[in-house]
Amino acid sequence: MTTTAPTTAITSRPAAAAHLTRVCFKLGPPRLVGAELEWFTRTTDPHDSSGRPDVPRLAAALGDHAPRTISPDSPVRPLTSGSLVSVEPGGQIELSSIPFDSVDALCRSLAADERELRGMLGAQGIRVIAGAGDATRAPHRILTSDRYRSMEAAFARRGIFGSLMMCNTAAVQVALDAGVDPDHAVTRWTRLHTIGPAMTAAFACSPRLHGADDERWASQRMRAWLGTDRTRIPPHAQTIEDYADWVLSVPLLCVRCADGSWYAPPPEATFADWMSGHLDDAVGRRPDAGDLAYHVTTVFPMVRPQGYLEVRYLDGQPEGLWRVPIAAVAALMADDAVGAEVDAIAGPTADAWMRGAQCGLADPELRSTAARLLTLAADVTPSGPDRDLLAAAAARCGRGEPPAAQSPAVPADLDRQDPR
Repeated sequence: MTTTAPTTAITSRPAAAAHLTRVCFKLGPPRLVGAELEWFTRTTDPHDSSGRPDVPRLAAALGDHAPRTISPDSPVRPLTSGSLVSVEPGGQIELSSIPFDSVDALCRSLAADERELRGMLGAQGIRVIAGAGDATRAPHRILTSDRYRSMEAAFARRGIFGSLMMCNTAAVQVALDAGVDPDHAVTRWTRLHTIGPAMTAAFACSPRLHGADDERWASQRMRAWLGTDRTRIPPHAQTIEDYADWVLSVPLLCVRCADGSWYAPPPEATFADWMSGHLDDAVGRRPDAGDLAYHVTTVFPMVRPQGYLEVRYLDGQPEGLWRVPIAAVAALMADDAVGAEVDAIAGPTADAWMRGAQCGLADPELRSTAARLLTLAADVTPSGPDRDLLAAAAARCGRGEPPAAQSPAVPADLDRQDPR
């Protein structure tokens, strides 16, 4: 976020709600699909005890493609096929695609940019590792800005999971157009939540996470997310108006002061409080549209509306399999004509988030739902590689097997306890 002078302050709940509605739900015929892919990084230096690449090394590897979080003067050039690169607090690397009008075009673009990214990082002795939970390294934040320091401190009040979520997890995220009109957008938003527990179970592949595998969870990544701060996670989709009201009532993580520094508010202080002037003495100004946009990034709905609908409940996948959950979600959402069938299949497990994360496909009801949804996704997908991948995933789910059953296992250095 920039530290230049703020724009016009937002000082009323109606103004904030109207702004959120405009920016979170951009309406039009659903046509495009995009995705974000995250991987862990590890140096190949045998004398590096943590294995996490430092900021200068990542910046040197990425050059003009580096995000400004690690290279403030970077031109932030996209990779050849259009994806932007970003770096997460623990050194995870992320590709954010441009939107495409087909899953095949999207995945071809991401695959090309993944190869380019791996080449750049490999030239600097940095490995890119697929997976969803880092089981071998204690969480360590390599991004040292005041913003991330404030976030980590706020999360730490609730235990270890905030730091683990920031530094030791990776996801596949799918982005879809919101909808033709507000009612259609809410229908699609609700449907993405409805399939969520079963899709979480179908693609759960993080049974181990450093410092958190005291209990058996199919998705320790989701456990970390759920354990970070439940006040930031609405249990289901809402109306557009209710979502705006909820965002304004969520406690603030950190705010930018008038002098550009960052301030950690009291735990109970909300964005609505800041608008009302309750933080004037500490912050020195009222919030503006940029502050509201930043606040939205600190809440964790399972499906985040941010112009488009961003699916956030999917684990990072084993090597070479990130295409499968993208194809699955896109197929189930591509045609409103199959929406009633999707809802009928997934409706009984629509609220089973904890079971999806903890039990995964060991839960018989979720196993059946996941297999049926993926079978439907395969049936409505044209003949080709994606249809075959989805059919194989449906069969895998029917057998109760994790994603790794379709590919080599996650590399051993992320799937075992650190011997040190």
